[in-house]
Amino acid sequence: MPKSIEEVRSYMKKYREDNKERIIETRIKYKSSPNRKKSYIIYNWKSRGIICDDYEALYNQYINVTNCDNCSIAFGSFGDGTGTHLCCDHDHKTGLFRNFLCNKCNLLRG
Repeated sequence: MPKSIEEVRSYMKKYREDNKERIIETRIKYKSSPNRKKSYIIYNWKSRGIICDDYEALYNQYINVTNCDNCSIAFGSFGDGTGTHLCCDHDHKTGLFRNFLCNKCNLLRG
């Protein structure tokens, strides 16, 4: 016999209160998982208008690329002040992915 919405809400509220620490641990573990990082990066590409036939293949290329396709400099970290962090270059009119560049080359390409 189905429960009323109020009973379900009450049960869920009690469950969240009783398992607060476990829920927090699970969320922290998921946020640092490779699956979450992958889905977050692909979501960002899509929200920025990058169009690609196979996001899985693009992501695999993304995690394995180490040097800029234009100047061949090794990628640095975002925020390290070198401007060499990895950027996903794309045509802003069509949205099509072009290649992976350092931030400096991406800005020069416009």
